[in-house]
Amino acid sequence: MNILVINSGSSSIKFQLIQMPSETLVCSGLVERIGEKDAIINYKTDHINLKEILPIENHNQGLKNVVDLLLDPEKGVIKNTDDIEIIGHRVVHGGNAFSNTTLITEDVKQKINEFAALAPLHNPNNLEGIVVAEQLFPNAKQAAIFDTAFFQTLPEKAKRYAIPNKLYIEHGIQVYGFHGTSHKYVTEKALQYLKLKTSKIITIHLGNGCSMTAVVNGKSIDHNLGFTPSNGLIMGTRSGDIDHAIVFYLVNSLGYDLDKVKTLLTKESGMLGLTGYSDLRDIEAQAAKGNEDCKLALEMNAYRIKKYIGAFVAAMNGLDAIVFTAGIGENSNYIREKVCTEMDYFGINLDTNKNDLRSSDIREINATTSKTKVLVIPTNEELEIAKQAYNLVN
Repeated sequence: MNILVINSGSSSIKFQLIQMPSETLVCSGLVERIGEKDAIINYKTDHINLKEILPIENHNQGLKNVVDLLLDPEKGVIKNTDDIEIIGHRVVHGGNAFSNTTLITEDVKQKINEFAALAPLHNPNNLEGIVVAEQLFPNAKQAAIFDTAFFQTLPEKAKRYAIPNKLYIEHGIQVYGFHGTSHKYVTEKALQYLKLKTSKIITIHLGNGCSMTAVVNGKSIDHNLGFTPSNGLIMGTRSGDIDHAIVFYLVNSLGYDLDKVKTLLTKESGMLGLTGYSDLRDIEAQAAKGNEDCKLALEMNAYRIKKYIGAFVAAMNGLDAIVFTAGIGENSNYIREKVCTEMDYFGINLDTNKNDLRSSDIREINATTSKTKVLVIPTNEELEIAKQAYNLVN
């Protein structure tokens, strides 16, 4: 069975065509820097490794480019759209309406749209991906896999806010959690690797969007994103944690309207606001050239992660391992080193030589004397989505 996985981020689209149940990868790719003139399409099969740089205005255009590649007579891997039987879509926010993978109907699409206000950088793009996929693959079943599902195990003391109870009871204002498919995937891989009967680990997903989860015996017990995927760590264009009184100051004293504040905090802040760049590769390159704003932004980024490690160790009363994953977590030895420096109190000691090595495999980068394991585990949200979509249909 051919399953096409579409994973739409705030400025990217990951895609994979996977044969199930064998989990055979037929092709994969990434469309990144969507909305920029120098957007990049990477596309791989067993005999093709393609990279194109071209302007891509939005996710709709990016998805159509993906389908054109899949159907291309020379580069493609399918003869017609009917070769795709299921399309699995990552959907960031499912609110209280969805705790499990579900087949997409008009009612499901309406609910996803309703939650767009809670995940403005993601749900609209997720929904657009669904609509375009329905048009391009009219005979395929469409399945939604929700980021929030992995966090159903959060205890009430961790998911509730200290606001009037009726806002939780009547309106569902609580911590939902995000990047759940990634955290679930790397958690399972870490537990297989560590072979511990009981475990306390922290999974650190670092990409354009960033999040951390405290996981005890495979179950999430705390998470640093909340009602929306906006707080917590410093991200590509999102501020992360901020004093909420700043919003009132922007509106009441500086004359911002609420839409402008929303845009400011979700699309103009984070690393972009600090440096003028949202891509960490650019920021690291500028820092190496002496750019002081970029140097400071990298220090702030790592410092925020370290603070959450401390908080989660306290929440779990222990720590066996930390796991770095996703684009930055897997590839930035600089950020990993910054995070793990001066963390020996938590038993974290890095082997810098191991940290500098690149690999697509699970690997330890801690020193042999380190009490806590430091793992780099490449995430595979797409495979996790494919497995959940396949299990749903079958």
